[in-house]
Amino acid sequence: MSLKEQLLADLKEAMKQKDTILKDTIQMVRAGVLQIEKDKKIELDDDGVVEVVAKELKKCGDVLPDYKKSGRQDLIDELNKKVEILKSYLPEQLTTDEIKIIVADAVSETGASTMKDMGKVMSLVQPKVKGRADGKTVSDIVKQALLGK
Repeated sequence: MSLKEQLLADLKEAMKQKDTILKDTIQMVRAGVLQIEKDKKIELDDDGVVEVVAKELKKCGDVLPDYKKSGRQDLIDELNKKVEILKSYLPEQLTTDEIKIIVADAVSETGASTMKDMGKVMSLVQPKVKGRADGKTVSDIVKQALLGK
């Protein structure tokens, strides 16, 4: 079953269960997928859907500080549930140690030695960790590897 089919099945189940947070979250992802498919006139595969889910997850992380600042615990709780739902559609996330190994391989492969080489390293690392690691985390690890040399 493809990820889009899984989303549709879960949406139907959420409607039956009257779980509005789950329903709204899945509809948000499906709308993002549909938008990209219409804009680019393509059919997204599972990797494309994972990118949409990761983007929605990042949006949730971006608004969390605002919710905390305003003291809205109800919104924070709802957002945390959305985050858990979105994470369930992502592939298993890489650990920091696994990312460090991938980065170390990329650094040695490119012969990178300074921060100027960060783009080369990131271009090799990104396809390997796509959807399985946060871009900021990967960037931080690459910086550590280049500065630590």
